[in-house]
Order: sequence, then structure tokens, then C-alpha cells
Amino acid sequence: MTIRTDQGTHLAGPVLIVGAGLLGASIGLGLRARGLDVVLSDSSPSTEAVARDIGAGRLHSELDGESFEPELVVVATPPDVTARVVADALVAHPAAVVLDISSVKESILRELEGMPDAAGHLPRYVGTHPMAGREKSGPVAARAELFSGAPWVLCAHATSRPDAVLRAESLAVDLGAVPTRMSAGEHDGAVALISHLPQVVSSLVASRLQDSPVQALALAGNGLRDVTRIAASDPRLWVQILSANAGRLVDILYGVREDLDRLISTLEDPTAGGARLDMAQLMTEGNAGQARVPGKHGTPPNSFARLTVLVDDVPGQIAKLLTEIGHTGINVEDFRLEHSPGRQVGLAELSVLPGKRQELTESLTQRGWKVVQ
Repeated sequence: MTIRTDQGTHLAGPVLIVGAGLLGASIGLGLRARGLDVVLSDSSPSTEAVARDIGAGRLHSELDGESFEPELVVVATPPDVTARVVADALVAHPAAVVLDISSVKESILRELEGMPDAAGHLPRYVGTHPMAGREKSGPVAARAELFSGAPWVLCAHATSRPDAVLRAESLAVDLGAVPTRMSAGEHDGAVALISHLPQVVSSLVASRLQDSPVQALALAGNGLRDVTRIAASDPRLWVQILSANAGRLVDILYGVREDLDRLISTLEDPTAGGARLDMAQLMTEGNAGQARVPGKHGTPPNSFARLTVLVDDVPGQIAKLLTEIGHTGINVEDFRLEHSPGRQVGLAELSVLPGKRQELTESLTQRGWKVVQ
């Protein structure tokens, strides 16, 4: 049975967070906003200080002998030290549930199972992974709302206690996330495809830009920006993630290599018989895969109609556009802004329910906006 506290949360606290970077500090901010006592610990004094100063919690190093027994310990450290930190927390806090939020799960569990000091405490451990983040790192990038609406994967192992799993789930719910249960192996296979592969491909594409002519980059639009956005991620963290999940990622990359070899072979003689058909098939396969990616609220990605509005690149125009859309009473399901190369104008792409597209187009046109059909 789920019990809510006087704060309206499922957790009562206190909560100890080990690792005060982006995710750890964001968890701290989210829990503090809900009135829970949060204590922070990090190997970097400067990281601790910043996390404290932004309001993510008080510092473990400043407890000054205060009796402290956390209800929950959240390990938010880099993957290569996560298992050791989890083991230490299990021993140091025998009444607490301990969870980690690393983006790989099976290798950490196997490492813990091989640690004699941790083995007897594993029923209090649950591996988890909030599917949220930013390209920026560190506590200065932390946000209390970072996990709102995001999946939070719970990977209970064979000996996880039911109350430990429930407490891990309570953390996700209190932060506004959507709990999802998977095995560690299922999780690692899934993230290899939907997270680790895109990161690698994005980085490979972005690496081609290092010595490209400035004139070429000046022509770049949102297509290039979309593909390379996550290439700005922290290399140190990704070295650890890719190493820990290498086996599953390699299997997927073999398939990518086959597709690349196929495309290269076709493009080496693009006028040969069947070459254009092969190109079309490759693009069609991409269409089919993209169509399976869920859109807003899990709906099919093509559930909404789109229209594009020209927006002058001057202060206040985006706010004005959104305000006037609000006056129409039509809900915008998605919004993207693209800049037109060489022009002082933006292209605001709006997604609405199909039956509302014409109504919104007419309403904005009457208000003086130029809508691109």
C-alpha cells in the first residue's frame, strides 16, 4: 500500500544523494521543492558547494555529529565507481534502501554481486535509470523539473525486497517521473538502441565538421543541428557508458555497418541498374523506423498537423506569437524554432490537432502573421 506523507510525497526522508552533478543536484532540487530533507555528498568540494548554494540540499560534511539515518540513498556517481559507492552505502546505512541512477545496469549489478561486503545487503539495492538529462553537466545545469513526465526505469534484481522496489518507485513518482519496470538486461539492450547508438552516430557526424569550410557551416539549418545536438555531451562520461555496454552496442553497430557498406557500394555507381531502387529502399526503411518513434503522450509521431509561421528576429516576437495563439484557444502540441540562414527571420513550426490547422492558419493570418503553407 502506498502512503503519502504530510508533505504530499511518498518518501518521508531524509534522502542522502551521493554525487551532486547534474542528475544528483536535480533530484535534490526536486525533493527540496517538495519539502524533503536532502543531504548531499560529492568527492569534489566545489561541486558540493555549488549544489548547496543552488538549494539542492545541505552537505553531509557539515552535519557536525548530527545523528543521521537516511530513508533512501541515491548514488548519482559516474558508472565506473557506482558499484563501489553503492556497496559502501549499503554497509554504512543498514536501514536505508540504496539505489543508483547510472545509465547502465547489468555490469553494475554483476560487480556488486562479486563484492563480499555487499552481497548480504543486496536485497536493499535497486538499480534505476531516469531517462532524462541535458547536454550540459554539473550542478549549475540542474533543474527541479528535469524528470517531469520522463520514464524512470526500475531494474529490480532477483533478491530485491518488494519494499525496496516500492521506495525506489516512490522517488520517481515524487519527482514527477513515470516508473517503468524492466530487467537489467532488457534495460541495457534498450538504451544501447535508443540512447547509445544515437550518441555515437551524432558524434561521428559532428566529427566530420571539424575541418569543414566556414562557408559550408554557414548554410547549416536545423537538420544538422538536430543530428549533432547531443554530440556536445561530456566525453568522459560517455567513455564509461560505452565501455560498460559495449557488447550490446557493438551488435547494433554491425547492422549499421552493413547498411553503410550497402549505401557506399550503391553510391560508387549510382547509375547502375537497381541503384536508385536500393537508395529508395534504404530511405523507406528509415521512414518506417522513424514512424515507430512515439510522439507526444505516446501517440504516433504523425498524429498532428504542422504549419510554419515567419517570425521577425526582434525582441518579443515569439512571446507575441504564443500569446495570440493562446487567444484562439487552440492548443499547440509541439513547437520548434528554426532560423533562416542569411535572413533576420525565424521559422516557427507549430504542431496542432489536424482539425485545428486551418482554423489556426486563418486566425494568425487575420492577425498579420505570414503562415507558410
